[in-house]
Formats: sequence, structure tokens, C-alpha cells
Amino acid sequence: MRKFFQEIKADLKFRSAGPGQKLSEPARVPKEKPKAEAAPKPRQGPTDEAQMAAAAALARMELKPKAKPPSSQGAIRNQVRKELMAEAAACEKGVSADQEDPAFSDKEGAAEPSVSGVYFICPLTSAVVRKDEKEKHIREAIQSYFSVDPVAASIMEIHTFNKDREKVRVGVETMAKYLDNIYLHPEEEKYRKIKLQNKVFQISYVTVLLVVDTTEEYYVLKEEMLAKLEDLKDYKEQLLSCEPLRLQLDRQLCVFKPSPEAARFELPNDFYNLTAEEIRREQRLRTEAVEKASMLRTRAMREKEEQREMRKYNYTLLRVRFPDGYLLQGTFYAREPVSVLYNFVREALRDNWLPFELLGPGGLKLTDENLAFNECGLVPSALLTLSWDAAVMSDIEAAGQEQPASPLKPELLSHVQTLS
Repeated sequence: MRKFFQEIKADLKFRSAGPGQKLSEPARVPKEKPKAEAAPKPRQGPTDEAQMAAAAALARMELKPKAKPPSSQGAIRNQVRKELMAEAAACEKGVSADQEDPAFSDKEGAAEPSVSGVYFICPLTSAVVRKDEKEKHIREAIQSYFSVDPVAASIMEIHTFNKDREKVRVGVETMAKYLDNIYLHPEEEKYRKIKLQNKVFQISYVTVLLVVDTTEEYYVLKEEMLAKLEDLKDYKEQLLSCEPLRLQLDRQLCVFKPSPEAARFELPNDFYNLTAEEIRREQRLRTEAVEKASMLRTRAMREKEEQREMRKYNYTLLRVRFPDGYLLQGTFYAREPVSVLYNFVREALRDNWLPFELLGPGGLKLTDENLAFNECGLVPSALLTLSWDAAVMSDIEAAGQEQPASPLKPELLSHVQTLS
């Protein structure tokens, strides 16, 4: 038996598994040619076994942990210092460091944004303006309103253009007392005068009820206002109840047909650009991070830093996918609560009484509607899924009620778009 195996082993030494040959045929040794006539032997490719071995070796190499760069505190400080200097230089130019990257300026071949930008609606004029036009439009809107209601426009100026809310509160309460005194004691001349040097009236606003008596350095109530004492009472109420004029975020509601690109978002710069104040805040946070770089971070610390990272975004673009595949899209503040999204969806439904729940990425239920979008990780964009209440839908089916093709309002479906 041993001799038999030795013969097989000897026979295998003369076999080859080269291309075109059968393994069962013994390899033939070519006749030796004269050296002068010998031609260079063509190089044979690797066998299948060799290729498999090489692939296995490459796979093992890929699994090996890669060497990490040195993470000494000095190296970290130097790296962050460079980033801070770059951001500071960009801030002086009025743009963020990211915007200076040529990749941001090269628009060729870029995908079309999911929205063209962030827009706002003026409650005074109903105009829709871009994010970078907000402040200018507010000033122009209030100035234009002077021709409609000069007192209301003046009160809006007081509340809108004075940023120190505590000073505004003190000034408004003091002016309300003056108006009360005039209303209750119209015959008393002393209540109709206010010294020019009164600090309360140094805040920036335009007065329309008073005239300036330069000879005595007083503000003096206009004579015609004594015949309109009830109006003074109304003005006092307006003064106390007025809020700063703020533009409202335009949701830019869109409905899309079912699409395999539902989870793909291409956001414009408005969702990422930081103001000069926000850039300074990021620089401060980065500087603090340098001091903490060598510390052992606990889980709570990591979660806190993740939340802080989420707070960098001011806006988020959200899509809600319905069971029939249709998509509802809207723009939101990153710090708005989840309840706002539930109301947004409910207002778009044909039957807004139908109970539903929203599932975030990964199927996580958004049960706490008081949490902000950035606290749920739904920034700067996210695709959510709507799920109907199973018990209610079963009752509807059992009752034999015919359901519409889509739960969305017909006026929304009439403007349905195709997601590009």
C-alpha cells in the first residue's frame, strides 16, 4: 500500500494544471533544443489557486487596523490653531472658510438642490424674501407702513429695532404710565410734558404723538390728541402688547411622486452658511475643545458634544413618506419641536382626524413631540415615514368605507412634482 501511494506521489510531480490541459493527463517533458535555437519561454499567468491566495491576503491586509497619526496635545493644538486662523480670516472677508473652498464655487456637474434656498414671509406685506434680504425688507416694510398707520409703525420701530429687550420693557412701561396720566388727568399740563433729557426716550424710535418745544427742551403732547383720549388708551394697549416684527419661515411645502431618490438631499448654501456671530461661536467651541482633547471623555460628555454639533444648523429639510410612496416636504427651524411637523402633516391630510405616527431614520418612533429636531438628529435633512394607526384602519376597512387613492388634499396633489 505504501508503495502504491509513493507511485501516485511521484506521478503527480509530472502533472500540470495549466490552461487547456486535463489534470488526468501526465505532463510531457519537451525535448531539449540546442541553446542557440532556444526561444524565450512565454510567461504564464497565475493559476486560479494563486489568484485566490492573493485575494485572501489582500482581504487580511484590509482588515488590519491602520496606523493612526500621532495625537499628542501639541499636534492637536497646532491643527486647531491653523483651523481657527483660517476661519478668522474667512470671517473678516464676510464668508465662511468652507465657502472659500474652490469645490464650493465650482457648480459644474453639481446636482440640482432639493430647495432653492431658505425663504421668509413678511406678515406686514405678505412678500416672500430670501434669507439674506430679511433685515432690509423689515426696515422698508415698517417705513412704508407709516403712510397707513403712523402710530402703529412707530410702536413697531420701538419693539423691532431696539435689541436690548430689558431697556425696551422699561421704556414701554414708562411711556404707558405717561399715557395713563394724560388719559386720567387731561387738564394737568405737567402730564403733557416730558423732558428731552429723559433717558427713557433716548431709545431709538420715531415719535408721532409729541412735538419738541426747543425753547424749554420738552416733548409736548400735540393739542389735537387731547380730543382723542380714547385713542391714547388704545395706543397704550398697542404699546404694551406689540411684538418685534419678525418674518415667518416659509415652509415651501412640496408634494412629490414616489421616488427611489427619496432619501437623497442636495441642500443649498443657506442651510450651511454661518453668520459672523455663529463663526465666532464655533471658534470659541473649538478653542475649548483643544483644552479637553487630552481628557478621557465619558459617554455623557460625548453625547453633549454631539448635541452641540447638531446645534450648528439653523434649518432642516424634512420629507415624510406616506404608505402609498408619496412624499411631503417642508423647511423647518432646526430648533423647532417635533409637534410642529405633526401639525404640518395633519394640515396636509384630506382627513386630518386620522391618527398616525412618524418614524425617523432606522424606524425610531418620534413619540416625544416636545423634543427639537436637532435633539432627534433630524438635521440638516431627514426622511421620515408615516404609519397609520392599525386599529383605526382596521375599523375603517371593516365598515367598508371606501378610501381615496391618496390621503393628501386634492389641491396639493394637483401640484405634485417629480423628485429629480
